[in-house]
Amino acid sequence: MLKYQHIANEIEKYIVDHALQQGDKLPSLETFMSQFEVSKSTIIKSLDLLEKKGVVFQVRGSGIFVRRHKRKGYIGLLSNQGFKKDLEDFQLTSKVLELDVRKPTHEAALNLNMELNDDIYYVKRIRYINGQTLCLEESFYNKSIVTYLNKEIVSESIFHYITEGLGLKVGFSDIYLHVGKLNEEEAEYLGMKKGDPKMHVEQVFHLTNGQPFDFSKVTYNYEQSQFFIQANSSFF
Repeated sequence: MLKYQHIANEIEKYIVDHALQQGDKLPSLETFMSQFEVSKSTIIKSLDLLEKKGVVFQVRGSGIFVRRHKRKGYIGLLSNQGFKKDLEDFQLTSKVLELDVRKPTHEAALNLNMELNDDIYYVKRIRYINGQTLCLEESFYNKSIVTYLNKEIVSESIFHYITEGLGLKVGFSDIYLHVGKLNEEEAEYLGMKKGDPKMHVEQVFHLTNGQPFDFSKVTYNYEQSQFFIQANSSFF
């Protein structure tokens, strides 16, 4: 983790620990520079990261302020770190259905910029929230980048392992949304009926150097899933 990312995490923790609310003012740039013993540019990068995440907003000449906290139980569609952090107040568990090394499908190879004879880790699992089915997840990981996975890792947070265990730096992702109806297999895994509504999300995650490493296909149980997007002015 880069220094500015670590500082961003510490500032976010400060907001949570002090139960700061929307509009509460944070310490000045100079205070953060002194506290973390870093340059002004490093603090600015940390605050820019938090602003993009929707944690703070900055008003020129006035300071840095806390942005409205997101609602509990909502999954951020623009998150690049999986959704476990969004749902940290809930009990999240996983049932691993499949985990093996195989060749990619044409679809996975295309999205991961791989050859068909390369190796990928294939993961299929059901995610539960407070004991209720949340989603069915299929993921394809480029094995030359994500070099090792086992059932224990896959049962927990794969992204925590990727960033902390492997030291990989996640950069950005491309997200594709589709609203449709559950097929028979999806309905069976989610404990629902064929033809029930579904939110299907496909996401390609890239490292900071732009290399794709994870192509995931997630089908959500519409009764348990809620989503949010925090937009900044730069989006318009």
